Amino acid sequence: MAKKTTKKAAAPKKATAKKAAPKAAKKAAPKATTKKVAAAPKKKTARKPNAAFMKPLNPSKELAEIVGASALPRTEVMKKVWAYIKKNNLQDAKNRRAINADDKLKAVFGGKKQVTMFEMTKLVSNHLK
Repeated sequence: MAKKTTKKAAAPKKATAKKAAPKAAKKAAPKATTKKVAAAPKKKTARKPNAAFMKPLNPSKELAEIVGASALPRTEVMKKVWAYIKKNNLQDAKNRRAINADDKLKAVFGGKKQVTMFEMTKLVSNHLK
């Protein structure tokens, strides 16, 4: 009787191995039969700058101490603010997304000692007219 139990135990292992192979074949078959549709070629056009970003805006008194008093587009204002931050080493050493404010930037940041880059953009935009 011991021999019969070993043969029965061996038979299911072979059956599971046979069942596993057809599943793998079924999965591979749909990949081979899928059709690839070619995308229509897109026309390349010259990128136009957004007029809202290029419109010259006047900075407030607080912001004018950093970027100058002349009217500048929003993009140029942010470039000058970043140049000021890098020149004075105001980016936090541990958390590079944080900006530590000095006296001039504190006035722009609404009295906050530290702001994130994303907050900074919003706070600087409040000082542009």
